[in-house]
Amino acid sequence: MAKVEEFVKGWNGKQEPSLSEKLKGAFKSKEPLRYKLIMAQYRLRTTLSRLDVYISRMQERDRTLFERVVEAQMNKDKERATMYANEIAEIRKVSKQLITTQIALEQVELRLETVTELGDVFGNLIPVVGVIKELRESMKGMMPELSLELSEVEEGLQEVVTEAGDFTGGSTEFAASSPDAKKILQEASVIAEQRMKENFPELPSMLTSAQKVNENQK
Repeated sequence: MAKVEEFVKGWNGKQEPSLSEKLKGAFKSKEPLRYKLIMAQYRLRTTLSRLDVYISRMQERDRTLFERVVEAQMNKDKERATMYANEIAEIRKVSKQLITTQIALEQVELRLETVTELGDVFGNLIPVVGVIKELRESMKGMMPELSLELSEVEEGLQEVVTEAGDFTGGSTEFAASSPDAKKILQEASVIAEQRMKENFPELPSMLTSAQKVNENQK
């Protein structure tokens, strides 16, 4: 029972320091877990807004290059058309990862809202910390600034789970390979594939064949 009361205090924040804390001078204003979770949600929403901007830019760039591919083909300039097609392939590779990240983070956001309402830290937070960890790693070489933002979200959530573990004695292992985390990432990847087909026009078959030849020669 004492553990539960301690967790509730940590979740909502202490109102007043005890007399012993005052005498020892050990009391420091400590942010409650609920506040830390709300701050993590705020950072997450900021990252999602940035992702929207990045994806829109990628789509715009893809559209421009696609028009150039068509123009080069009309001019029978196969070399230039292939060059643009290769650039489009790189853009789409990044775009797919960005869209996958966006969808997975939207799922994470839903979980965080549930935690804020129920205080169900372990059931919801541990899997999503694993998801964010995996997304951060995948973004590191591709978009370092986004990886850094995800790192801040991850650290904030890890802190909440670790502190909650101190109160409840629960295990705080963050694994991207956990069934729940894996499911979120797999579903995000499938939906991202569908969105790519809907939002990015298919390249002419002769160019995609040329790209495969070029990739095999590298």
